[in-house]
Amino acid sequence: MNKNDHPTGQLYVISAPSGAGKTSLVKALLESTPNLEVSVSHTTRDIRPGETDGINYHFVDESQFESIRDADGFFEWAQVFGNFYGTSSQAVQEKLADGIDVILEIDWQGARQVKALVNTAISIFVLPPSTAALRRRLTDRGQDNDEIIEGRMQAARDEIAHYSDADFIVLNDDFETALHDLQSIIRAHRLSQKIQSRELTGVIADLLR
Repeated sequence: MNKNDHPTGQLYVISAPSGAGKTSLVKALLESTPNLEVSVSHTTRDIRPGETDGINYHFVDESQFESIRDADGFFEWAQVFGNFYGTSSQAVQEKLADGIDVILEIDWQGARQVKALVNTAISIFVLPPSTAALRRRLTDRGQDNDEIIEGRMQAARDEIAHYSDADFIVLNDDFETALHDLQSIIRAHRLSQKIQSRELTGVIADLLR
């Protein structure tokens, strides 16, 4: 396929502390927004009930992860809660070359790496409405004991401390409002002069004739 056959897609980076609702928001965003896909990361953590390999993550062991990392196969990677996470360079680049907008769901470390590599990437940070709400969401998931939840609360504070790195901030207090905010960010970019000049070449040429 000739690279010039398709415009380049836009890269979005969405970060949030665990329990902020990022995964649910991204799922709804993908279902409601055409030409938008999420990059499936590699991870060394154990698969959780309800997850599917290749859909939620590519689940690999540390040896496999290190092999890909050492071959410069990751766009970005980080260690979180003792597990490794990484984004495949090839997968992201192929989607962008095909004109598909791509979402990376990564933490602040990965977001910073991506922004350093791709200065046109748009970063979004999702905030929970309060500490109490965040703790309640983590507890209601029923996946972790009290000690792990306390660890996640501290990690959340550490993550939130980097909110100012993001281009946009979305508060997930009301789910539908937060979803609309995410949709608005993507819609606004797609209406930018750069994108519209490319999409409306024929219209503009006719109007200027």
